Order: sequence, then structure tokens, then C-alpha cells
Amino acid sequence: MSQMTRPIVAIVGRTNVGKSTLLNRLASRRIAVVADLPGTTRDRVFAFVSWQERELTVVDTGGWQTKPTTSLEQKVKQQVEAAIAQADAVIFLVDAKDGAIAADEEVADVLRAANRPIILAVNKVDSAKQANQVPEFYHLGMGEPIAISAHHNLGIDDLMDAVLASLPPQPISITEPGEAKLAIVGRPNVGKSTLLNTLLRDERAIVHESPGTTRDSLDAVIRWDDKEILLVDTAGIKRRGRVGTGVDYYSLLRALQAINRCDVALLLIDASEFITAQDMHIVGYIIEVGKGIILLVNKWDLIPQEQKQEFKRRVEQRLRFASYTPIIYISAKLGKGINRILPQAWEIWQERQRRIPQSEVDELVKQAVGSHPPPRTGSRRLHIARAYQDESKPATFVLKVNNPKLVHFSYQRYLENKFRQEFGFRGVPLKLIFTKAARKINSKIETRA
Repeated sequence: MSQMTRPIVAIVGRTNVGKSTLLNRLASRRIAVVADLPGTTRDRVFAFVSWQERELTVVDTGGWQTKPTTSLEQKVKQQVEAAIAQADAVIFLVDAKDGAIAADEEVADVLRAANRPIILAVNKVDSAKQANQVPEFYHLGMGEPIAISAHHNLGIDDLMDAVLASLPPQPISITEPGEAKLAIVGRPNVGKSTLLNTLLRDERAIVHESPGTTRDSLDAVIRWDDKEILLVDTAGIKRRGRVGTGVDYYSLLRALQAINRCDVALLLIDASEFITAQDMHIVGYIIEVGKGIILLVNKWDLIPQEQKQEFKRRVEQRLRFASYTPIIYISAKLGKGINRILPQAWEIWQERQRRIPQSEVDELVKQAVGSHPPPRTGSRRLHIARAYQDESKPATFVLKVNNPKLVHFSYQRYLENKFRQEFGFRGVPLKLIFTKAARKINSKIETRA
């Protein structure tokens, strides 16, 4: 099955030009935003943006320092370089109030050498005075500057139209070998390489280059139990230390790209460090893009026996918002628990392909509403006209209702639990999309109400 790819767009610029404000603006413009997940809202690094039916991942970067004087500034510089190297397009953000200064010219020189599509955005254009300063940015040699105000939501449409125009038209990845595509993702030094080597050693594997995918990507086909499974971007797993102190950020970008391509993400964490904020960022991303997920707790042999039960309880508590996630405790180094990974991944891949007849979806919703009607909002109550599974998106259900604004989060969670009880979808994020029913259907609903 071919799948849409999700380009990565990096926001680059010197300090205090409004990169984070722009990222948050783009995130807030997205229609379907996942409820805030624990550990994913602070220090936002990336946003999911849907623009003219094109799905994008927009990543933030630290303020550029051409001549870093501290280890932190050096780390930020390497982070920015990693983002530019991995991005499909770059938004070069400058500040209208400061004008084009020497630091902007230095960033422009770096971007020119990167050979990526560059969109020059002049931020903080909040008045006619700032608008008059926009033309001076032409001399940066980055093409036509686009005037925006991220804070006041001005010019964002023009900016995003330019971003889309810089990307190849709606790319579709070629059909890749292997039926199920898995990605091993996680922070540096949690054992990804060891796990990969163990899987490749234990199974018959062929490593090959995949044209049309992530730059310098290597994939591996594993033949397991008469089935073929594709492990995507094995090169990204093995490239530890490529950008020195910027490796955390590079690793995160690489993980996002691998998740975009896979069907099931194997998120590896280090038991000795528990679950970190970046681990939670990656969990949030996997859920947002609707991929299957397995949490692999590595280095389990390092946890004392008397602490294991409490450790498991804490992990389940941390992941209570995604309680459908299978958790496998392993030691990649010792080979313990490894034999459970591929069977579980295959099961989740099958769950992701599950298609439910509309009659069964409708009947389930009818029973759920009958046993627990939606609460009233003032004098109005939510009514569901019909429900069906989206044919083009895995584990996504559309519910036609009288007024989507009447859907309370707790009732949505109630319905999601009912779907899981009846249909399964273990290891797969469910998406319930509430849309307004046609006027004719709506009038029938209101009459019944």
C-alpha cells in the first residue's frame, strides 16, 4: 500500500525573531488538534500543520549563532544545522523592526549552501512603518520577502501558500517491499542499534537502499514466519554522534521521518532513565499521525527484581492517556523478550487494517448513546445521526452530528472506549471526527429531540 509522505519544514533564524510564536500560530491553525498530552506541551519542538489538504511537520530551532561562545550556543548551532540538513523546505524568519542586520546575512549564507527551498518571511510587520521596511530584505538574496505577523495572525496564508509551492506536488511514496513497515525510534543511547542488530541477526534480513525516501536512508527486509516486514531507516538508527552535541535533536528529526513512513513505531526507552520528556514528545507524534505503537522498555535486566512491579505501575500511569499501548520489557543486549516484538507488531499492523461495516458502527453508537446519553449543554443536547469508518485513514471514524461544538471531551473518550471494547484496535490510536450532519438530516434530528 502506498502512503502519503509528510514533508518536514524547519523554521530558522536568529534569536528573538519570533520562531516559537510562528510555530505556535501554525499549530493553533490546525483544525484537528489532539488533546494536550502529558509531557508534550512544554518546550514544543514541532507542530502538525494541515494546509490545503497537505499534511506537514513544522519544526522549531534555536536562535542561530554564527560564532558560538558557549557550549549551549554550540549545541543550538548544531541543532539548526541538523534541522536544515533534514528539512524538505526552510522558513527563514527575520524581524522587520530590526531590519536586515549582519546576523541575518550570515544565516542567509548558510542557507544558500544548504541547497534547500528557502521561504523568506519578515515577521512583526504590525504597521505601515514596518511594511515599508520589508523591501530592504531583498538584498539577502533569498527571493521575495513575505510580510507576516505571527502574533497578530497576518500574512500566514501567503506564507504557507509559498511553503506548499516550494514542495514537490503531493508526493506519494513508492510501494515498498514488505507488508508491514516498522520503525525503531527513541533517544540516543537507549539501545536502538543493539536491538536492530539483534533483530537482523535473529531473522533472515536483506538491507537495501530505498529510492524516494529519507536522504541516505537504508531499510531492511526481515523475513519472519513466512511474512515480510520492512524496518525503515536503519541508517538513521546507526548514525550516532553525527552532529556531536546536537545528536538529540538530529535523532528526534530522524525519528519523525521514520514514523511518517512506518505503519507501527517501536518506541524504545531506557529503563534506567524511565520515561523522559522527549519520549513523551515522540509518543504524542505517533498518536497524532495515527501510527501503531509498541513501547519497548530496554535494559530491563538493570532494574532490581524488587523494583520491577512498582516500575511497571509507574509506566502504566505515565501512559494512561494511551492505555491501548502494548508494553514489552526487554534486554536487547541479552536478547530477552526480543521474540515477542515481531508477533506483537504484526498483530498491531493487522489491527490497523481492520475495516468495520457501517451497520456495525451505527449499531455500536446507537447502543452507546442508549446506555449513556450525551449530557446537555444548556438546553441543547448532542445527537448523532450516523457513524461510519473513514475508508482512506486507518482507525478513523466519522460521526455526523447536529452540532460538533456540543461534543464534550469526556463523552468522546467514552465513545472511544466503546469502540475499543467492541472492535479492538489494540496498539492503534483511534480518531473520532465529529462533523455537522446535512441540513435535511439535522432537521430530522432536531424534530426527534
